[in-house]
Amino acid sequence: MIELGKKAPDFTLPATGGGAFEGAKLITPEGNLTLSQARPKAVVLYFYPKDNTPGCTTEALDFTHLADEFASAGAVVIGVSKDSLKKHENFCAKHDLGIYLASDDAGETCENYGVWAEKSMYGKTFWGIVRATYLIDGTGCVARVWPKVKVKGHAAEVLEAVRAGT
Repeated sequence: MIELGKKAPDFTLPATGGGAFEGAKLITPEGNLTLSQARPKAVVLYFYPKDNTPGCTTEALDFTHLADEFASAGAVVIGVSKDSLKKHENFCAKHDLGIYLASDDAGETCENYGVWAEKSMYGKTFWGIVRATYLIDGTGCVARVWPKVKVKGHAAEVLEAVRAGT
């Protein structure tokens, strides 16, 4: 995980979504999103394992339901997984999501943010994305980190941190 106060690694990834709230026009005509283009807005950058799974769907819907409030507080929400852009587009359409979803199919951004890790479930070990959220301030520095996120109530907790400026 990246330390508080450190510059957040910049990235450019193919992305979709973001249309549900004001001032969220970060996707280029080529379909890419660059993190540093969000400045001076704060960025809620959340990493999640997979589109259309129960926890990931709940998390995306929670952030979408609060998207206008994040925008009013001066923040943009970006979700990142290794799913393809096509899967993200289908996920956004199916659930009417109003946040950005970026496709890190090569996994470089996940590794740079320390969320690509060894996991275990039902006695099996595998590599995957650890659900985590970063709050990046308007200067591009990490203001807060939520490692190993539990979905219930998380989006509201992040919104409160954005409002508090931390």
